[in-house]
Amino acid sequence: MIILGIETSCDETSISLYDNKKGIIINKIYSQAYIHSKYGGVVPDIASKNHSKKIIKLIKKIIKKTLIKLNNIKIIAFTAGPGLSSSLIIGATIANTLSFLYKIPCIPINHIEGHIMSIMISKKKPNFPFITLITSGANTILVIVYNFNKYKIIGNSLDDSAGETFDKIGNIINLKYPAGKKISKFAKLGKNKFNFPKPITLNKNNFNFSFSGLKTYIINFIKKKKINLQFKYDIAYSLEETITDILIIKCINAYKKYKINKISIVGGVSSNKKLRKKINLLKKKYNIKIFFPNKKLCTDNAAMIAYTGYIKYITNNINKNNLLIKIKPNWKIGENF
Repeated sequence: MIILGIETSCDETSISLYDNKKGIIINKIYSQAYIHSKYGGVVPDIASKNHSKKIIKLIKKIIKKTLIKLNNIKIIAFTAGPGLSSSLIIGATIANTLSFLYKIPCIPINHIEGHIMSIMISKKKPNFPFITLITSGANTILVIVYNFNKYKIIGNSLDDSAGETFDKIGNIINLKYPAGKKISKFAKLGKNKFNFPKPITLNKNNFNFSFSGLKTYIINFIKKKKINLQFKYDIAYSLEETITDILIIKCINAYKKYKINKISIVGGVSSNKKLRKKINLLKKKYNIKIFFPNKKLCTDNAAMIAYTGYIKYITNNINKNNLLIKIKPNWKIGENF
């Protein structure tokens, strides 16, 4: 069974083909990061225009490369939310058009659920139930995954996400968007000289995240200092230390409360080397198992959407109206489409 995945939730245009027996056949991602870097963040109108320019070309490219014809595809899965409405509608329109033309079932997929399921197409994957931390440029969410299609959100971002905080502080020290990887490179040359606040981590029964206070504190802190290159390195080091500490503390506290010793960390920030190293050092101490997706599956990608579509199909958890072009920009995990 071959599934076509389409992902256009933000500024990555991604197309993938997934085979339920062979796994990922192809997973192509066109990133617009270099386009939006000069604006310091994603500009929705520009993002949607670039999706429109690239999406058909990407589909034709993977069809040509794999020699798999569209009428051999069993399911089309597309990201219907959450995300930028102007970006989501591009993928939804293409998915539903192909569905109509080739009489293929079309399944709307929750982007966050796609990230959760990305761990299931990696080499090392957990058994149910497990705790998942989704951490990216747009989201920081803590979820208990009891089974396919069965989730419980135990923590959410009250304001800025972890990835957004990296980007905003990166912008203050003149690192172009997206700043996550650049912060990590700077951090390697820095020292942990600054003790930044993380007050929300003090409550062991609160699994929500708040980074706006940290962001404001650091911005005001920088304004009072003389900025040179070493100072930027030290800011990057302390910022990375603080954010990864907060993410790890929340995961460990969730494990202690719910007694689930399998933790997966997914999303763009999950590729952070310091985060991976620090939580892996705690495995023996707490007798926990840690899972990370393949780094190519950390960012927004269509392979995770295709796989989730396959799961929805075999569990009969699908949208019956294939001809309705509909998106849900604020779609939350657990809500019906």
